[in-house]
Amino acid sequence: MSYKILAINPGSTSTKISLYEDERELFTKKLEHPLELIDKFDNVEDQLHMRKELVVEFLKEQDIDIRNLSAVVARGGMLPPVKTGAYTINDLMIDRVTKRPVMEHASNLAAPIAYDIAREAGIPSYIYDCVMADELTDMARISGMPELPRTSASHVLNTRAMAIKAAKESGRKYEDMNIIVAHLGGGISINIHENGRITDLVSDDEGPFSPERAGRVPCRELINLCYSGKYDKKTMQRKLRGNGGLRAYLNTIDAREVEEMISEGSQEAKLVYEAMAYQIAKGIGELATVADGNIDVIVLTGGIAYSAMLTGWISKRVNFIAPVEILAGENEMEALAFGALRVLKGEEAAREYTE
Repeated sequence: MSYKILAINPGSTSTKISLYEDERELFTKKLEHPLELIDKFDNVEDQLHMRKELVVEFLKEQDIDIRNLSAVVARGGMLPPVKTGAYTINDLMIDRVTKRPVMEHASNLAAPIAYDIAREAGIPSYIYDCVMADELTDMARISGMPELPRTSASHVLNTRAMAIKAAKESGRKYEDMNIIVAHLGGGISINIHENGRITDLVSDDEGPFSPERAGRVPCRELINLCYSGKYDKKTMQRKLRGNGGLRAYLNTIDAREVEEMISEGSQEAKLVYEAMAYQIAKGIGELATVADGNIDVIVLTGGIAYSAMLTGWISKRVNFIAPVEILAGENEMEALAFGALRVLKGEEAAREYTE
């Protein structure tokens, strides 16, 4: 028996949808939402009807009968902390992401769209590997300031999917391995998967800088800068997320442009780019201590993992810990569809969302 799965993943100015038959991608479509359209809405939640209608309209244009689908799977929105894996979408989850989200975010619209389509088709709907998934150990939550406990914030959807994929390719079970995964994108996060759980991480504000984020910066100097009177809160936030990293040093967020600068002889570009690789390697080394150095494989994923220059620098520094496998790309649609497929096949169980 084969399964057809519709995956839905809203972003700030687009909604991406994919149709899979088992593990085979039938299509992926990015439905664009121009800024002039987005600006007509007061908040993200008000965009729900518009985005859903565009999805439904596209499915009709492609002559796709939703009654022939096996399930609809959505990116998990800004819920209170949940476990990794699948959750069945229910009324309580819809109420939470539409009326009481932890924060406003486009991903909050995924579950309501999936729920409505699935109800009409008479099929199940799920979220998978929610961005707010949190399985940190008690020790990992200690930060050094009781007022600021560490929380789980990493690229869970892609990193867990690639950890599962790496385990499968090695002929072993994900639940029997210790795997470190570094997601290299506009933001960089690194996490460790111990026997099927993400027990600790280096979030995008705790570790390496990235194309647009500052990463871990000296705290005392940061406090001084905040109170210097030169910058307001919004500007400082943008210095950390949006205007930091490669953008701050080299005025670009495109790794390909940085590599072009290096090929043209820029020593500054080489120093900064290699420093990013150096910091990523440090983060991987930091997490290796969590499992007493017993790491089976290190996975490099995300869009910048296509860079042979960057991954080469990282691999050289960390391959003494464990073999390095490069699984480049965002892979979010595949991660959603494959997760739902495992549920439909009975290989995983979907949890019921409660508060």
